[in-house]
Amino acid sequence: MRHGDDLRRVSRELRGMDNKEIKKRFAKELRAAARPLVPVVRSSIRSIPSKRAYSATGLRGNLARATKLEVRTVGRQAGIAIRVDGRKMPSHMKGLPKEVEGTKRWRHPVFGNRDVWVNQPKQPYFFHVVRPLGPASRRAVNRVLDGITKDIR
Repeated sequence: MRHGDDLRRVSRELRGMDNKEIKKRFAKELRAAARPLVPVVRSSIRSIPSKRAYSATGLRGNLARATKLEVRTVGRQAGIAIRVDGRKMPSHMKGLPKEVEGTKRWRHPVFGNRDVWVNQPKQPYFFHVVRPLGPASRRAVNRVLDGITKDIR
């Protein structure tokens, strides 16, 4: 069975239970299993090459601050996600998480001149650091699922 299917199944079984402690522990343990990925992504963002020094208010600082861990234990979207949330970016930067990573084309006017546009090269920061950590995080999540499944039964 796929990892996501297991998570949804356990989530469904927990909804039918009245034990709030197990539900709380489930969310807490899932969060703990995935938490190590967030600082790795933030560190990768901070190390994106730039001519400017790192600034917490600059592009890299905003990207790092927008990096979140999401854990949902109910519904069809039950799962764990590490995400650089464009909604957490300043209004003029909302599309930049995808553009900087390179999953979307990044164009901009040269010094605000709307007659002259350039393509900005991508600076991957997410997938190349998360992929190698995937198997270890899946094992950690599976341990949580196994432990909760034992407690349910």
